[in-house]
Amino acid sequence: MAATREALGPTLVRLAQEGLDIVVVDADLGVSTTAATFGKAFPDRFITLGVAEQNMIGVAAGLAACGKIAFASTFAVFAPGRCFDQLRLLVAQTDLNVKLVGSHGGVITGEDGASAQALDDLALVLSMPTFRVIVPADVVEAEQAVEAAARHYGPFYIRVVRPKIPVIYDDSYRFQLGKAHLLRPGTDATIMAIGIMASVALEAAKLLEAENIDCRVLNMASLRPLDEEAVLAAAAETGAIVSAEDHFVHGGLGSLIAGLLAQRRPTPMAMVGLEQYGTSGRWEQLLRHFRLTPERLAEEVRQVIARKTI
Repeated sequence: MAATREALGPTLVRLAQEGLDIVVVDADLGVSTTAATFGKAFPDRFITLGVAEQNMIGVAAGLAACGKIAFASTFAVFAPGRCFDQLRLLVAQTDLNVKLVGSHGGVITGEDGASAQALDDLALVLSMPTFRVIVPADVVEAEQAVEAAARHYGPFYIRVVRPKIPVIYDDSYRFQLGKAHLLRPGTDATIMAIGIMASVALEAAKLLEAENIDCRVLNMASLRPLDEEAVLAAAAETGAIVSAEDHFVHGGLGSLIAGLLAQRRPTPMAMVGLEQYGTSGRWEQLLRHFRLTPERLAEEVRQVIARKTI
């Protein structure tokens, strides 16, 4: 068990030691995002601005315009939430080399309640076409996502989470931008998941296996670029799709998949996510409360399989 936010600071330190010209801009939450780890190692390349997230984006954009690899991090409710206009005008439209890491994404932020739970951040960033968007499934993938962002030019958004969640990868795993990763093969249906829901999807597939339902599980960590080939192949080969995300059901992963399938290969599909604002509780409780569970995913898989014959 490890929090994906724990990957940020140590990875940036390693990359800077390897010679990447990284600077980090912080808005008073560097301890929580782990960006402060970079500040301790490279204090002359770490700028903290206090509670001024819009200013943080402006400074990051200025540093990127001067040729730096600029990372900015805070809670996802503040960026992209509070900083959308600055991100659109200063980063997205100018296609600058700014990497935004939004921590505490999703309802699993937990006890801090609805005001701290970013449930629309992916929809906001995906509305800006120059942003690449990554939602790691675990801390191993998060480390590699941070490195991928640092080594590729242009705007990136990486969503990481507060609690310690299951680690599903080992050191042999290699994240590829724009590629889905097959977590489990299957021929009867496919669950496409991001973040914490990748491990939930694996549990759902185990439940379905007991019913002789062979369910494929894809980790769709790269939302943009999306692995369209993997989505279309799953639609052709399994004929039933369920998306799973700790985000509003519209505007994120499910919407991307549904839009692609509507244009290229109409397929029975269900979307599992949030349909209302969150509340306070332990993250495991909140997953159950909002039915982001293996049992719910298994139920949706059965229903989409039934629709294949209609």
